[in-house]
Formats: sequence, structure tokens, C-alpha cells
Amino acid sequence: MNGVRKTVAAAAIAGSKLVGGVVGAIMYGATTIGAAAATTPTPATNTPFVSNETAAHEATESAAREAQENAGNRPTVP
Repeated sequence: MNGVRKTVAAAAIAGSKLVGGVVGAIMYGATTIGAAAATTPTPATNTPFVSNETAAHEATESAAREAQENAGNRPTVP
């Protein structure tokens, strides 16, 4: 009879861990979904590009980058 008690106790422990894991996962999922839905996205700001025309900066940049800056575009080349 002692073996049956151990088996029943092991099954009860395993079952409670399983149920606890499922309940925990459901609660975690509900809180993360709620938190994600509660955040409001920040609007993108379209600030105009301002070129850095200091001598130290100009000495290190490529001709392609300088051409993009002179055209008023945000540089895409190093």
C-alpha cells in the first residue's frame, strides 16, 4: 500500500505543477497583452536635417556624404 500512496502523491504534485504552470502562463499572457495595449505610440517627429559644417567634421567626411548634406538630405553614406 505504501507504493500506491507514493504514486498518488507524485501524481498530485505533478498535476498541481501542471495546473499552476498553465494558470501562470495564462495570467502572464493576459498582463503582457494588456500592457502592450495600454501603451500609446509616440508620434514621429519629422525634424529637418541640419548639416554639421564645422571644419573638424568636414575633414572626416566623404564627398558623397557632403553632396547629400548640401542637397538637404539626411546622409546615407559614411
